[in-house]
Amino acid sequence: MILYEYPFNERIRTYLRLEHLFRRLGELVPRTHPIDHHYALATIFEVMDVAARADLKSDVMKDLDKQKQLLNGYRGNPAIAEGVLDEVLATIDRCFGALNSQPGKAGQSLTENEWLMSVRSRIGIPGGTCEFDLPAYYAWQHREASKRQDDLEGWAGTLAPLAESIVLLLKLLRDSGTPQKVIASNGQLQQSLPQGRTFQLLRLRLDPALKLVPEISGNRLMVSVRLMRQEEAADRLHASNDNAPFELTLCS
Repeated sequence: MILYEYPFNERIRTYLRLEHLFRRLGELVPRTHPIDHHYALATIFEVMDVAARADLKSDVMKDLDKQKQLLNGYRGNPAIAEGVLDEVLATIDRCFGALNSQPGKAGQSLTENEWLMSVRSRIGIPGGTCEFDLPAYYAWQHREASKRQDDLEGWAGTLAPLAESIVLLLKLLRDSGTPQKVIASNGQLQQSLPQGRTFQLLRLRLDPALKLVPEISGNRLMVSVRLMRQEEAADRLHASNDNAPFELTLCS
């Protein structure tokens, strides 16, 4: 099954983008080729760009605190395993403390590294990191793979508290939803959302054998899914008129 996710607000949209970048970084750093490490460094800069919002760190810490208060409300509930609850709360406290101990925005300490910033200023320019533009960076790419990995792990480590917090918040959000089987009649599904609940994330699982692509839109009142199909030798998607099953999860 292919999993598609649709955020209902800008904050969750930012969290998903950061999770995507952190996942890519985790794939690239353990590799050994200089090209992989070039894109790992580019990914670190992308994380810094996304995390540059002045209120991002504050938003993450507020969400962590909100989850802590919510989970504390389950204490004494016979249906809740107290040991598991304590572990989750301890993880939230650890993430909150690590993020709170970092001065300024996430990755701010990296901006004080002149060498890194010289690479950052050129890496967005097509061909801007050629050896004649950045000989020091070219020399770094010729160092032993283990040395490059040590550098990348050190730089990425300054972003680790943000990464761990984002992963935790998204896990808690995803776990809040209950999957349901639905059918898109004639390739479309419109579903009204329950009043009194604010949903933040939609998750949709679709069988790749159907060869369909979902176009998702939504607001606080309704969610709409339109299934599209790419015909053979066609250069764009066309609306499907087939009845197709998929799994839908609304997370709040």
